[in-house]
Amino acid sequence: MKKETLNMIGLAKRAGGVMSGSYLVEQALHKRKAKLVLIAEDASDNTKKQIYNQCQYRGVPAVIIGLKAELGHALGQAERSCLAVCDDNLASAVNRKLSEEEGMKRDLQGV
Repeated sequence: MKKETLNMIGLAKRAGGVMSGSYLVEQALHKRKAKLVLIAEDASDNTKKQIYNQCQYRGVPAVIIGLKAELGHALGQAERSCLAVCDDNLASAVNRKLSEEEGMKRDLQGV
């Protein structure tokens, strides 16, 4: 994950628009507050499946990206297996950054 994306996640946390950890993410999904969910690549298979299925059921975009340590560091906390961005504007901004990164990765792979 790029530093810009990590900084944006940290900004969303400071603005109070992020819930982190599987329990709080599940609560945000249940209350329909989550607008975007990020799941760590090294999260357990059970956690990935459970959170991803809930996102699919509720129509919330979910992205499997980064490592638990990276997500935790972006939030200024310990390792986090997942996080939910609960603000519409912040979620779209993070999603745009992630799309830009994916486009860059595809360009490099095509070379």
